[in-house]
Formats: sequence, C-alpha cells, structure tokens
Amino acid sequence: MSTTRSHLPRRAALAAAALAAALGLAACGDDGNTSGTDTSPRPTASAPSAVPAGEHNQADVTFAQGMIPHHRQAIVMSEMAETHSSSNDVKALAAQIKKAQGPEITAMSSWLKAWDEKVPTGMDGMDGMDHDDSGRPGMMDDRRMDDLEDASRSAFDTMFLTMMIEHHEGAIEMANTEKTEGAYGPANELADEIVTSQTTEIAQMKTMLGKS
Repeated sequence: MSTTRSHLPRRAALAAAALAAALGLAACGDDGNTSGTDTSPRPTASAPSAVPAGEHNQADVTFAQGMIPHHRQAIVMSEMAETHSSSNDVKALAAQIKKAQGPEITAMSSWLKAWDEKVPTGMDGMDGMDHDDSGRPGMMDDRRMDDLEDASRSAFDTMFLTMMIEHHEGAIEMANTEKTEGAYGPANELADEIVTSQTTEIAQMKTMLGKS
C-alpha cells in the first residue's frame, strides 16, 4: 500500500478527532449492539475554569503533553473499528474508548493553556515522528497504523485488540509516573482513572482474544 494513500484517511480521522477535542465534544458509541461488553461511561477529569499556576510541576506538564497525543492515537484506532471490525463487541469497546478519551484530551489541553505550556498537535506534536522517537510507551508507529488500516473483519479485530492492549499498557505506565512524580491534583486524579479503567479494559480485551 502506498504510504501517501494510506495516511490520507488516517490523517483525516486525526484532524476530525483533534477538532472534536478542541470543541470539547466526545462522540458517543452505540450501546445497543454489544453482547457482554460494558459501554457505560467512565469518570473523566473536568476542565477547570481556573488552574492555579503554582500547584503543578514539570511532571504534570510532561504527563499532559504526552497523554494528549497518546489519547488521540487511541481515538484514531477506535474510529477505524467503526468501519473495519466485524465484531459488535470490538465496536462497542472502541466507542467506549473514544467516548472516554475525548473529554480527557479537552481537560488536559485546558491545563496546558492555563499553565502557558504548548498543547501538542496531531498524534505526536511533530508530524512524521514515529513511536521509536517519541518516547511515549505504547505508541504505534506509522507501519503498524498502516497495517491496522489495511486489515478488516476478524483480522482487524485481532490486530486492534492486540495493539490496544499494548497502547493501554503504555498509558498506564505514563499514568503511574504522574502519580509518583506529579503535583497537580486533577492530573493525579486523571492518572488514577486511567490506571483503573484501562487495567479493566486490558483484562476485557485479553478475554476477547481468548487469553487467560
């Protein structure tokens, strides 16, 4: 597959996801087409109207700047499931991930703006940066994203679940660092939510893959 051709739909999806986050919108999944999959919304950090500048540290900035593109990639992967997956359970899980992570991007973006820090653009802040250069655990490089975009039906489902488990494990690693080193209360609360919810989703995805 041509790299230029393969990146067009994914970059269009990314632009839509970034715009939705900027407007504070989070798409809702269809809860009526699932079997045995929990699609209830999980708690999310709300965007504060004012963020005391003195109550955060560099670890909080690093957490927000790293997790925003990480979440954006998860949303792009989840949007692929809408058209590529053959499983209602996978589609429902993808909708759940997208619904939860959109508002979290909005909250973290508001913190960075209040702190006068850069809000990352795209999935890495610098277009074309691969996972190996980004330093963000669990991020997929262009090749793996292209492979996922090329897959369909059961092959897509297996690839999506395998990649999203790895992606979630990276997010948990980043969240645990924030819990250890961060100072800003809402960022620590969001980190707790990420660890709890994504650990649950990992177990769910492993079950869906038939793993113990």
